[in-house]
Amino acid sequence: MKVTGTTIPFLPLYRRLLPGRLAGLSLALLKATALEIAILAGHLLLYPSGITQERRSTPALPSPDTAQLPTETSPPVVLLHGFIDNRSVFVLLRRNLAQHGRHQVESLNYSPLTCDIRTAAELLGRHIEGICERTGSRQVDVVGHSLGGLIARYYVQRLGGDHRVRTLVTLGTPHSGTRVVPLANAHPIVRQMRPGSPVLEELARPAPGCRTHFVSFWSDLDHLMDPLETACIDHPDLLAQNVRVSGVGHLALPVHPAVATGIRQALDSTRTGAAAVTQANGMTVA
Repeated sequence: MKVTGTTIPFLPLYRRLLPGRLAGLSLALLKATALEIAILAGHLLLYPSGITQERRSTPALPSPDTAQLPTETSPPVVLLHGFIDNRSVFVLLRRNLAQHGRHQVESLNYSPLTCDIRTAAELLGRHIEGICERTGSRQVDVVGHSLGGLIARYYVQRLGGDHRVRTLVTLGTPHSGTRVVPLANAHPIVRQMRPGSPVLEELARPAPGCRTHFVSFWSDLDHLMDPLETACIDHPDLLAQNVRVSGVGHLALPVHPAVATGIRQALDSTRTGAAAVTQANGMTVA
């Protein structure tokens, strides 16, 4: 997949002033930063629309006289936002999924006052049980952005959620902890996202027989991941694929159309063990 950007008016001068490799790196960073600022501005406008929980609807049952057509075999998709955010961050991703046949998509808002990943994971579990009851589906797929991916992973690994979650896709999630913004340690949930925290130590424990398929998208320009590779999943008991994204920042991960394409591919692909891992590791957004 290839992410293309808009032309910057002073690009020729910019390239002349900097050496080739440095100019390429700096230009990519400049583009990613500009995109992050634009996305942040747009998200601030949409944020109020996502404060409340979305309305839940029960799928209509077909009439007995209606001919039975093959039904969608894909499970419902649950979207889980990041720290101090809400479901409005997934407006574009939801539309993209719906355009490609994923009509059962639901978002979960957890309170910005949530102080414990474990508590949020329990809430996610209850939410997923409700979805399965309403839709008649045995499993769901989950897409989690940043902290949302960590909450979903805790549910899968530590609360037995692997029997409900078929595929978990994480976007810029600090699986091994991030050191960015030390002053944010005043918030308990931020401390849980630090390397060596008790929560991350729990996730590092053995998880034999875990049935969920993990796909982690990580970006080489993610300003909230320190180190960058912390957004990769590295656990011997988990079936995990790490997908490198180039030229896209943290806020752009749930918004960028090329990443959305990668998410759809991850949700639609058939698990084929090591072969699938090799293929996914070779897929990059540049």
